Amino acid sequence: MMTTKLLFLKPINTNHCYFFNSLPLTNLIIKPRQSSSIVTLSQSGSHHYGPSLSKGKITLPLPDKNTNTTDDTKLVDEDQFTRLFDIAALRVPSKDCFALENRLRGHLLNWPRIQNIARVAGDDVAGNLVTSLNNNNSNDIYKEEEEGERKLETLQRRIHGRGERDGERLSPVLYREKLAKTFNARGFVKFRNLARISRPRKKGEEGERWNAGGKVGRRLFAVEVVEDEETHDDDGMIGLLGEEFKGSGSKWKGSTRLLLLDERYAHKAIQDLPQAIQVLLNQDMMDVKEGTFELVRCKLSLFYDYWQMNEILEAMLPKGMIVPSAFETVGHIAHLNLRDEHSPFKYLIAKVVLDKNQPKIQTVVNKTDAIHSDYRTMQLDVLAGNHSLVTTIVENGLRFQVNLATVYWNSRLATERQRLLSSFNHNDVICDVFCGVGPIAISAAKIVKRVYANDLNPEAVDYVERNSVLNKLERKIEIYNMDGRRFINAMMTSDKVEPITHVIMNLPKDAAEFLDAFRGIFRDRPKDKGLTFPMIHVYGFSKARDPEFDYHERIRIALSDAAVNVQMRRVRLVAPGKWMLCASFTLPESVAFAKQMYSM
Repeated sequence: MMTTKLLFLKPINTNHCYFFNSLPLTNLIIKPRQSSSIVTLSQSGSHHYGPSLSKGKITLPLPDKNTNTTDDTKLVDEDQFTRLFDIAALRVPSKDCFALENRLRGHLLNWPRIQNIARVAGDDVAGNLVTSLNNNNSNDIYKEEEEGERKLETLQRRIHGRGERDGERLSPVLYREKLAKTFNARGFVKFRNLARISRPRKKGEEGERWNAGGKVGRRLFAVEVVEDEETHDDDGMIGLLGEEFKGSGSKWKGSTRLLLLDERYAHKAIQDLPQAIQVLLNQDMMDVKEGTFELVRCKLSLFYDYWQMNEILEAMLPKGMIVPSAFETVGHIAHLNLRDEHSPFKYLIAKVVLDKNQPKIQTVVNKTDAIHSDYRTMQLDVLAGNHSLVTTIVENGLRFQVNLATVYWNSRLATERQRLLSSFNHNDVICDVFCGVGPIAISAAKIVKRVYANDLNPEAVDYVERNSVLNKLERKIEIYNMDGRRFINAMMTSDKVEPITHVIMNLPKDAAEFLDAFRGIFRDRPKDKGLTFPMIHVYGFSKARDPEFDYHERIRIALSDAAVNVQMRRVRLVAPGKWMLCASFTLPESVAFAKQMYSM
């Protein structure tokens, strides 16, 4: 006769925000297994150690890789990613569990996100004790409750002339006495106002909530302990420990745990197990003739929620296709840059990204075209999740509201922004020519004396105003909606503006072309007036073999000055062969007092 016990476990704690706890024991409905042919995948040495979608047993085939649909409910069938693995385990008393774990550490299951100690359901209390509590003691409990109620009823009538059954409520003193005398392990089951909140949950209520409301939690894995009561592997124990071994069989009692053994020992007999395990069993036999340790066979089930995003995509995308494994996170939005070959599978990819990164990610979008607009807005296609592109981002302890449909944001530049901010001090005055929604301008306002921010996009200017108020920094920022050249000229020539010490020009595509606005900027002022020549930080792209030399030449041509001393820094590689650079230099005096080369 074969008996099966189903155990649901909690995964070990990790640092990755995308792992979820499994359901507790009471939250699961055990569905009958449908009759189907089980496909056994390769478990040979062709695959590395550990779980894989190419190993184990499956009951459903993988989905058709040529499927192209936009229906989220049909994109991914989670049952198709359930894998069954045969493993062995030692069933030991719970009090000895952690000591034995240290002794067998090199022989226990070492798979990621799976704890190698499993709780055995239903054996925390011995079976005979459960029967005794249910059959013998329940009547005594009810008798004690009824006797206590009769005594209180009699006392109430003697004091007030009427009892609770006559409509008279118990006095507070007697009511507290009733609470104290009739409280038991089943809760306040007889009392008014307390019965509903204290009554233990009935069996099946959690299951009904599962069916009615969908998933309550996420399952990573489960363990089925398969015990053959007829054979029970006692012959092997007798061969190992001697004829005096009596075996455990159905006499197992007490609270126990399972120590999941390494996958290498799944199909081995006791005599073939490592010497450390055999010594442990032999020592247990010497201490207790009936034996308290038991070798059991288990089936480990790994569900869809266990597998990583790249493992799911690798199984579902055509062989040889590059699996997209990275994306930019903007608040609750995952921003993908898919290749052309991914277009037929973009909804499938987005669904998996959403599943594996919830609840942090609620929307998945893909950039459909390069940025051509003067406002630096991106053409985005919402692939999965809700369609809201308005989100809140936290950076440097500040909150920024962003609408990706109308403004520009790049989370990958957070490190560069922090590096730039670290060069400012409380005496600086900052001029941000292309501020966007204000990630640099608002962050700098916490450090410097004054900030002048500008952007050509009116939507971006609106969000700068919102974000400055949101972070309570609106008094230190002046915001403008002007063309870049006009803004530079206005800030550098106005007598009402404090002397500017840093100018930030973060528009990599065109920023170098605006440098001609600085030529002749102080031509109408006397040279001996003690003017401040600002440090200019200008960003740009270069595809040249020597990107630093190429960008330096573009800066020199824009300023019409051959003696510009520039500090060049590579920010990041935005595409193969395409670098984003930051050039920092002090405005040369020869440029500031030169003859103007452009007309406003």
